[in-house]
Amino acid sequence: MAFQTPVTVEEILTSIHRKEYLLPAIQREFVWSADQIRWLIDSLMRGYPIGSFLLWKVEPQTVANYTFYDFLTHYHERDTPYATKATVPSGSGVTAVLDGQQRLTALNIAIYGSHAEKRKYAWWSSSDAFPKKRLYLNLLEDADPDEMGLRYDLKFLTDAEAAPGDGNPDRWYPVGAILNLENAGPALNSELTKRGIDLNDVHPYQRLYDLYEAVRSRKPINYFLEKSQDSDKVLDIFVRVNSGGTTLSYSDLLLSMATNQWQQLDAREEVRQLVQELNTGGTRAFSFSKDAVLKTALMVAGVDLRFKVSNFTASNMQRVENAWSTTRAAMMKAASLLDLFGFTSRTLTAASVIVPLSYYLARRNLPDSYLTSSADAKDRLAVRQWVTRSLVKRGIWGSGLDTLLIRLRQAIDAHGADSFPVAEIEKEMGTLGKSLTFEPTEIDELLELKYGSQRTFPVLALLYPGLDLSKDFHEDHIFPRSRFTPKRLRDAGIDHALVGTYRATVDLLPNLQLLAGVPNTEKHAKLPAEWLAQAFATDAERQTYLHENDLQDLPLDLREFLAFIEQRKQRMRTRLNSMLGVD
Repeated sequence: MAFQTPVTVEEILTSIHRKEYLLPAIQREFVWSADQIRWLIDSLMRGYPIGSFLLWKVEPQTVANYTFYDFLTHYHERDTPYATKATVPSGSGVTAVLDGQQRLTALNIAIYGSHAEKRKYAWWSSSDAFPKKRLYLNLLEDADPDEMGLRYDLKFLTDAEAAPGDGNPDRWYPVGAILNLENAGPALNSELTKRGIDLNDVHPYQRLYDLYEAVRSRKPINYFLEKSQDSDKVLDIFVRVNSGGTTLSYSDLLLSMATNQWQQLDAREEVRQLVQELNTGGTRAFSFSKDAVLKTALMVAGVDLRFKVSNFTASNMQRVENAWSTTRAAMMKAASLLDLFGFTSRTLTAASVIVPLSYYLARRNLPDSYLTSSADAKDRLAVRQWVTRSLVKRGIWGSGLDTLLIRLRQAIDAHGADSFPVAEIEKEMGTLGKSLTFEPTEIDELLELKYGSQRTFPVLALLYPGLDLSKDFHEDHIFPRSRFTPKRLRDAGIDHALVGTYRATVDLLPNLQLLAGVPNTEKHAKLPAEWLAQAFATDAERQTYLHENDLQDLPLDLREFLAFIEQRKQRMRTRLNSMLGVD
């Protein structure tokens, strides 16, 4: 490995656009924010060092053994967040970036490209939710001293935002336009004059000159060049140099290895696509990560789940690739099952639960009909209750995840041929200190859950298993929260001394139920007795609903609210004790 002659930012970016520099598939995705890009350009303009780079000279005979990606130029959070696969002409060599791709991509976006991220509160699907912005330099003013410690006022702006107002100097200079200037002397003055900026003020000239120097004159790109064609050595170097900064995660490393070692499929593209489909394919949104997908892939392939580089062998990766179609189908069915159980990205408090669930579906090779078949209803209920209890209980999906998953795989292998082996699975969990038995104090804690808490939905789903959660259900206040303002409580005849108690109780579990989306909208701010009279056609239907949801003795007004809450709390306690096996 030899240290090379430093080059300018312009020179290395020119080489990138000539496809002389590419990204090996072992690199992670671009993860820098717009603010990090601004910080990098500010550092360059100040003349600060930005660290060294590590490049790998890949000879033509070696290139064919690897997958390479182009640099991202126009980042779009929704449409183009990832670099595209590069085409390397036959017989050509390349220079691959082993360390520094985040910085080089940031430079490429800042000077040649654009950045489009979702506007706050905008709809993801909206056509104008992702305004295209370029990096601009304010020629007339420095940055606010309190803004990130920047000296230069660098901002990502749309062209409309950067346009000067009537009669005002054109202060916002597109950073990439510095490549069009012929020199750092007269050309800079000409640019300032064209923009209506007073040449008697030396500061605009200095700012533009500093940008010119940073990009075209100074040589801050210091790099080492590795020429070895030994893939094991190169991978070892890559892992070591990426131990700092944004450290390679488990999924990054495994995905990197898989991408290089899969023979028929592109691991990176397959995982990307599956993650996207898992999170957007159903009626509800999820937030599964690459970690969950790759853990499942290892589990289905029968590979050691632990994070050890020695596990990432070519033979193991081949097993993962061979089992990929099974993994993919099982995860899609598992996500659909969780969707049918009513979970969302907010209420599914541990995404790892999809791993053993997918493995069970894959192990039995269950068809899509499993999701709706009446013959499988009992098994689905067992799965749902186990999933829900594991999410309600604290500490199940935290530390020791690999060991837990290994034990669950063993239990399913040994006892899951015909049905979901709840008893055997819970026995294995108990030996790891992850028992699903509950203590009375834990029941007390559950009864104190509040509206919007992550565990509130699973507890309500556990309490009232007769609900068809495949439909859209909301957490609903039985007595509407809008009635609990101090004024409305006093107007309802509530003693002033009890107002605080009423307001502290309204969001607690005993005042919550799961209510279908449309009825919940219709119910709005009605008192429960008024809504019940309108929502059910017959008294028999009304009584069934009251009984199934622990709403007996529902009062007509707010004055009996606290007594009702205490009575319902005790009924819920009895239900939870029974369901969770508390003596």
